[in-house]
Formats: sequence, structure tokens, C-alpha cells
Amino acid sequence: MNHYTLAEMQPGLTESFTVTVTRQMMDQFLAITGDCSPIHVDADYARERGYPGCVVYGMLGASFFSTLAGVYLPGEHCLLHGVECKFARPIFVGDTLTITGKVIHVSEAVAEAEIKATITNQDGKQVTRGIIKAGLAR
Repeated sequence: MNHYTLAEMQPGLTESFTVTVTRQMMDQFLAITGDCSPIHVDADYARERGYPGCVVYGMLGASFFSTLAGVYLPGEHCLLHGVECKFARPIFVGDTLTITGKVIHVSEAVAEAEIKATITNQDGKQVTRGIIKAGLAR
């Protein structure tokens, strides 16, 4: 876990990590949210719509932005103020994702860092992008 403080957060500072999406993650997300949409739980249904299998929940992928902020950038001293995200491409079980954040702005006045966040798959294709507003300890 990183421990960046407000004083240490500077534009250009970048952190990243990787994770592979598993069926267990999908099952746990379903159990937590109750989102039983067939595109996420029925591989035949997904294939009939042109996908190779179940589409991973967009919010499961986006949840890694919380990990990015709370563990990596800034880490321990973070309290999320907001996350805005866009889903560019579907994610599938077995995809290995690289989650990257880059500080683009720091506001001393409100003790907040703005972080440009991206998620790319193992083929280098961007699947999700976002802006994280991370509150920080002074």
C-alpha cells in the first residue's frame, strides 16, 4: 500500500497494477448486487449477441478504480470524493487488466487530487477510462 500525502501528489505521478478477472469475481459481484442480467450470467445468451462469453459487469471493472485510489494512488490517505467512468469495450472472464492512474491536477484549497484513470486489457486495448477525485490528508 502506498502512502502519498497531499504534499507528495504532483501532476504526472503515475501508478498501476494488474488483475485477472475470474468467474469467482463475477459470482461474488452477482451475490453482492443481485444483477442477474443474462448478458452477465448466461454464456449462450451472450454468444447469441456476438460476444465470446459472458460480459463482465462494467461496474466490476470500474471497481478497480477504488483499489487504484485506496491502495496505489494516493493509497492509505485517500477518501474517494468521486469517480466518473466510461465503458469503452467489454471485459471478459480471463482478461488480464492493467489499471493505471496519473495525477493531472492537485488542489491544495480542497485537499483533492484529480487522477486520470484507464483500464486496458491484455491486448493493450482500453476497456474503461475515468476521472477519480481523491481527497487527501494534509
